[in-house]
Amino acid sequence: MNRPFSLLVFGCLSAAVVRPAIPDPVRVDTGLIAGVPGKDPSVRVFKGIPFAPPPVGDLRWKVAQPAAKWEGVRMADQFSPTCTTGAAGRGGGGGGRGGQGKGGAPKGNPDDAKAKAAPPAAGRGPAGPPPSEDCLYVNVWTPAKTAGDKLPVMVWTYGGGFTGGSGSDNWYDGEALAKKGVVMVTYNYRLGTFGFFAHPDLVGESPHHTTGNYAMTDMLAALHWVQKNIAAFGGDPRKVTIDGESAGAIAVAAMVGSPEAKGLFIRAAAQSGAWMGLSIAKQKTMAEAEAQGKMAAGTHSIAELRAMSTADVSQNLRGVTTGMIVDGWIIPEDQSITYAKGKQNDVDILVGSNHDEGTFFGGGNVTAEQAKTRAERTFGDLAGEFLKLYPAGTDAEAAASGLARSRDEVGWHMRTWAELQAKKGRKAYVYYFTHVPPGAGARGASHTAEISYMNGNPRGAAWTDEDKKLSDIMTSYWANFIATGDPNGKGLPVWQAYNLKNNDAKAMVLGDTVEFGPQIDPPRLAFFDKFYAIQQSK
Repeated sequence: MNRPFSLLVFGCLSAAVVRPAIPDPVRVDTGLIAGVPGKDPSVRVFKGIPFAPPPVGDLRWKVAQPAAKWEGVRMADQFSPTCTTGAAGRGGGGGGRGGQGKGGAPKGNPDDAKAKAAPPAAGRGPAGPPPSEDCLYVNVWTPAKTAGDKLPVMVWTYGGGFTGGSGSDNWYDGEALAKKGVVMVTYNYRLGTFGFFAHPDLVGESPHHTTGNYAMTDMLAALHWVQKNIAAFGGDPRKVTIDGESAGAIAVAAMVGSPEAKGLFIRAAAQSGAWMGLSIAKQKTMAEAEAQGKMAAGTHSIAELRAMSTADVSQNLRGVTTGMIVDGWIIPEDQSITYAKGKQNDVDILVGSNHDEGTFFGGGNVTAEQAKTRAERTFGDLAGEFLKLYPAGTDAEAAASGLARSRDEVGWHMRTWAELQAKKGRKAYVYYFTHVPPGAGARGASHTAEISYMNGNPRGAAWTDEDKKLSDIMTSYWANFIATGDPNGKGLPVWQAYNLKNNDAKAMVLGDTVEFGPQIDPPRLAFFDKFYAIQQSK
């Protein structure tokens, strides 16, 4: 992204500007940058810092490279463009349930293929230029007064089905968490066709002999950037937590399972993720992804595709489904195997889901006959047991059961990840968000509803005092976990760590009342345990 640089030097910065937060300019490995005050002058914000060169031309579908250096002081006062999507098919991670099956087809809720996410609520949206391939930038909110403050750091990965989203979305503004002592980082990663296109010809030019997970190389590059540079913003590179929601939660799970991410963070949080490295279906293999990419490319060579404009790539590469691929490098094997063997990275986690996940996707749009047919197709010999737990005697009952299944399956994924991390001897904290935001109506505590509260950013209808109180509690829990690995703190309701024997079906209920209590009914958790075991034995 070509933006003018200010050629100011230290002595030319205005002495009249009040700088209660870390002073400008800040030196990163590629040059000097100057930020802007946040809404609260105790926080300083640095927007649009490049962590990799634009992945265009010969760099399209290549591992993210180091960013170029610049002279003078770069003004970090504007967000970068969001990443363009391309013509990718529906991703395996936008919905946060069921996971990604072979060929990228979402598994779990049979309505996935028809479901559409509801439109964004008021107040949400990217706060920067239009989408572009030139999009690999980070943003930093820091409350530090000096570079030696060594504050804990959180790196946020947005959701959006790997086909949408941005680190500059107003929803993810980092000021509220920064005011609680956290250096907050957001970033962009390549989306859709540009982030997950696999092709046999790309394997030969790769030093890792792999193809497809270009978005994941962006995530790794951003985490490496944090390790190199966050100390300049008063952050501690030894105290980095990664967090993400929906597709972002899936990406977090991939990093926890990846040997390439070892040592880049010490804690992880994940919100309403579906697959978490332990899908109820197998992950897409590189061979499957390559075959799909080759079909989509047709007679076009990689050189021809790289020479095309962004719009022409979108026009000529259609039907590429998005999501992580077992590439033998970032994801060496199906992550269900990695997690089952306890080979994932040794980190504490905070994970959870929402009471009404399915209303975001139309998970209740099913008749009784459709529900029964789909249960038989999905669960086979377990269909009868499934229909006892999720009955479909009438259309209304089937619709309610469809929503309940969406809720329980997402919750099962998050709880199972907590169980596997606890088996490694790590702490795991599970939450269950039940609060209905103002104006949510029948959507209830839907998928994504918790984001506003944990980030402290109201959206849609005005918050009541109860909303503000819940958000203050949640930002405190997250800030505590980021700082110490334990969400508990003075004046907060006690949040118990996950324990298979003592509180398997319980979580920290984040609702009108905040208390540790029941989450998903044990028989429903046991059903998905059984189904998962069958799938993994095939």
